[in-house]
Amino acid sequence: MLRNALSQMFGTRRGRPGEDTAGRGRVRLPLPAALSASLGCDAVGVPARYGFRLMSHLPRAGCVFADADRWWWIVPSGSDLDLDWPAQVSYATGAYVPAGRPKLIHVPDSRTPYTPPIPLFLMVCQLTGVTPSWGPAGRARAVSSAP
Repeated sequence: MLRNALSQMFGTRRGRPGEDTAGRGRVRLPLPAALSASLGCDAVGVPARYGFRLMSHLPRAGCVFADADRWWWIVPSGSDLDLDWPAQVSYATGAYVPAGRPKLIHVPDSRTPYTPPIPLFLMVCQLTGVTPSWGPAGRARAVSSAP
């Protein structure tokens, strides 16, 4: 939480290697004005083929955006810290996603736009066949659980 607050205060941006963090060719996912995003916003993009399954099995879903290729789940800023998201997942700091113009397809009943990141992480790992892995930054990426 402290690391997240510091990165918000000093405006630092994290990105995966090779990811365009300058915002070129990207759009920010627009949250409904009635929702409070006091923790900042990032987005987790999963292949569209997993979207309905994730939606039906998560205990709570926040705002979800979708286009033909990906479903984007809004999570609190810093939800990538110490989590090793599977390679099939795109993590978008600041909720800046590739400029495909995803549409809002789900708004939560509560006043918060967030999907809890840990259940989302565990479910995505299960669907993609990757053993969940978390720990200090700089560790090796998760390995496939397939033989």
